[in-house]
Amino acid sequence: MGDVDFSSSQRWELYRVLAEPLRLRLLALAAEEELSIGELAEVLGESQPNVSRHATALRQAGLLADRREGTRTLVRLAPGASGDAVVADALASGRALCDKDGSLLRVAKVLRDREAAAHEFFSRPGKGKVEGPPAEMGAYLAAIAPLLPRRSLALDAGTGDGRLLEVLAPVFDRVVGVDRSEAQLALARERIAARGFDNVTLVQGELESKELRKALGTAGADVVFASRVLHHAPVPGKVVGQLASLCAAGGALVVLDYARHDDESMREQADAWLGFEPAELRRFARTAGLEEVRVTKIPSPLCGDGPDRHLPWQVMVAKKGH
Repeated sequence: MGDVDFSSSQRWELYRVLAEPLRLRLLALAAEEELSIGELAEVLGESQPNVSRHATALRQAGLLADRREGTRTLVRLAPGASGDAVVADALASGRALCDKDGSLLRVAKVLRDREAAAHEFFSRPGKGKVEGPPAEMGAYLAAIAPLLPRRSLALDAGTGDGRLLEVLAPVFDRVVGVDRSEAQLALARERIAARGFDNVTLVQGELESKELRKALGTAGADVVFASRVLHHAPVPGKVVGQLASLCAAGGALVVLDYARHDDESMREQADAWLGFEPAELRRFARTAGLEEVRVTKIPSPLCGDGPDRHLPWQVMVAKKGH
């Protein structure tokens, strides 16, 4: 959907649509964050059918844009809508109503609820024996390492049980792995000990934590890796911005994640999003100030034998300017 263009013949319809207070509140919330109809119903304290009906009226008036994400419908303010004086006034009125009834504050709770499933899922104790790549893989990677121009420091964001450390530790002089789950880090420590990696530092915490910044140093990482992390994030674009801030000047961000798919069963694996379109990843990167953004499809035979092996995988690589 392009920018909204309200012709004079549409003005009366615009005033009619915006005469309903619930629609003003809905419009203001959609301008605040992209939310599903169910989430909007929770925030507004209304039934889903009622919210869907009012959202349809706003969409038909060109004020809301929606998109399907599996079985969910997510809505946001239509691009360019706020540039119209009447719509801008309606947004201000809607925000005032939401401030008064606490709706805006409930948006933060909805975002926390998106993340709660991932928190619980990754806090479960690790099960089973730690498995790794072929025994000689480390030697192959160490042989390739001198070909890389910048390999002083790598960050594995959301390291989990440390699978990616098997690749990074033989290549980079130093590797930092960060994860908020102690249960996952316990498996990563076991992996590090089993492989004899003495160049890996593990940090428990968030991407914004002081402990992580201290481990990386003031310059940041030459390469920041985020492997199958983004689809768990409540606000993916924000996470890409955080990851970009951890890159050193001239460094790179590498995001490995799923392309858009329709497998709703993955929500049982704490997936908040059913993958991303390449254009979405590029938009996230450019909003974060990154350059030379490339998105590449990963061949399915390379996607392992896990529960997500049937999904389409892709990798985004972007550079941070000097």
